[in-house]
Amino acid sequence: MNSTTRFKLSTMMFLEFFIWGAWFVTLGTFLGNNLKASGSETGAVFSTQSWGAIIAPFIVGLIADRYFNAEKILGVLHIVGAVLMYQMYTAADVSIFYPYVLGYMILFMPTLALVNSVSFNQMKDPEKEFANIRVFGTIGWIIAGLLISFVFHWDSPEGIQSGLLKNTFLMAGIASLALGLFSFTLPATPPKVSEGGIKVRDILGLDALKLLKDKNFAIFFISSILICIPLAFYYQNAGLFLADIKVSNPTGKMAIGQVSEALFLLAIPVFFSKYGFKKTILVGMLAWAIRYVLFAYGNADNLSFMLIIGIALHGVCYDFFFVSGQIYTNSKAGEQVKSAAQGIITLATYGVGMLIGFIVAGYITDMYKSADVTDWKMVWIIPAGIAAVVFLLFAVLFNDKTKAEIEVKSI
Repeated sequence: MNSTTRFKLSTMMFLEFFIWGAWFVTLGTFLGNNLKASGSETGAVFSTQSWGAIIAPFIVGLIADRYFNAEKILGVLHIVGAVLMYQMYTAADVSIFYPYVLGYMILFMPTLALVNSVSFNQMKDPEKEFANIRVFGTIGWIIAGLLISFVFHWDSPEGIQSGLLKNTFLMAGIASLALGLFSFTLPATPPKVSEGGIKVRDILGLDALKLLKDKNFAIFFISSILICIPLAFYYQNAGLFLADIKVSNPTGKMAIGQVSEALFLLAIPVFFSKYGFKKTILVGMLAWAIRYVLFAYGNADNLSFMLIIGIALHGVCYDFFFVSGQIYTNSKAGEQVKSAAQGIITLATYGVGMLIGFIVAGYITDMYKSADVTDWKMVWIIPAGIAAVVFLLFAVLFNDKTKAEIEVKSI
């Protein structure tokens, strides 16, 4: 890969995740303060991510993989997304805001697969080259949070009170337009599926469902759905929680989670080789329970270190569960259904699991909120309990000692 292509792909990744980090982290705070949304309404808005994840395979599979170059589809989706972002910026009520965010997420979620397709198409050895490109996405997310907190101060108590968080959508919209236009300069990534060569069952990954006949994989599959319920609490409530208890520069501090995510990726091979898949994924599950207990009992004053530790645990929570789960799925699936199996797991987690989680998180938040005062201790203790139950169920029921487990241990 030459330096020009590397620069273009790195810039693409940076902008892709800068856009997402520019508005999604502060979305809960914006909804609660600017639009006065209830917990259930906030949950409905966040669930648009899940609907986008559910619909995304059809956009990529039926359109991008069959008819048009990936980079051109990426450009069109981000340009239209910029228009929707502006509509979200001007929306004054959650009922007006919701259709635009739903439309946006249906368009944005497929771009996560498209940027990977464009990248992989230019690589001779993706296993070695992709990480060096993908890391710029994490940097983009971090930079967005730092700008919001330390440059523009939109998430300061005064900024929140003045309604400045709506500017995050304007910033994301400008970046989306920039990436949309930039996408047309990216290396050509033509469709790889010939006319008539793709079926709905392939898009849905139905052939991978046969893996559920394996008891241990079925336990892993169900656990993946269940653990995404407490996961949704973090995405939906963490930013609002930190702002509500008056933590300074909350968005910038949440970027610690992305730094942690990048660092703990390096630790996964070590854990696999020493402890195996089951213990690695159990550490990820347990980390969710621990971080929520830290959130429940921490505060913005003398116990603020508990909140920082909770945020920093994001790398363990995300990498040790999701990344190790992807590796396990890959080891269990045969060559013909590896892609389908990954699709099924993605649909189960980001689609079904988090969709349920956002609904539950909204309901719980409403239950423990009265007179604009939220009992955050209970809001966090409940998902901690859910994560602990999933941890125990997986620890007791999962006992895979087949070749797949041995292969993971040999990494």
